[in-house]
Amino acid sequence: MDVVKSLSTRMDTVADKHADRPSREEAEAAVRTLIRWAGDDPQREGLVDPPKRVAKAFKEFYSGYKDDPHAVLNKIFAEVEGYDDIVLVRDIPFYSHCEHHMVPFYGMAHIGYYPTKGVVGLSKLARLVEVYARRLQTQETMTSQIATAIEEALEPRGVAVMIEAEHMCMSMRGVQKAGAVTLTSQFTGAFKDDPAEQVRFLTLVRHGKA
Repeated sequence: MDVVKSLSTRMDTVADKHADRPSREEAEAAVRTLIRWAGDDPQREGLVDPPKRVAKAFKEFYSGYKDDPHAVLNKIFAEVEGYDDIVLVRDIPFYSHCEHHMVPFYGMAHIGYYPTKGVVGLSKLARLVEVYARRLQTQETMTSQIATAIEEALEPRGVAVMIEAEHMCMSMRGVQKAGAVTLTSQFTGAFKDDPAEQVRFLTLVRHGKA
């Protein structure tokens, strides 16, 4: 419950800040300042247009702020003919940006749940990952956010979320260890209470992989 409350508070804070959003012109000016900080001249030919492109790219990179995760999961199909076994969508690719250094991290998300009152379209789970990935993030928070959103929308017997990602802040700066993969997981309900269910989820995720 504390995790849910914490994530809800965070989302409320993000929503409140939309009113203070700077203009596109201010965003482009900020990019020019960063170019100068990097040691180059924003007025030289090759760098005149990038501030506009960067501002446009940011709008795409962080489009998740304008999306409501609850709206993504608002259509539930109750007519599942009594199906109550695991639903699993694995290998959902995503790209996000680390909130610590604002550099990319990317990888795969795997989501499983045991339905009770119904299921959502499989594409909705991929869309949910996209909503949270396209924000300034930490992998740990993103994992919890996805699990919490599914828990609140579907009230399933259990949710399992695992994310595997490579972080550019670790690959291209700092220790510079390219190829290192970070794995995070979040289990609720049956998955949290029964270690055998966790093993089943992980086995299904790994099935067929080299």
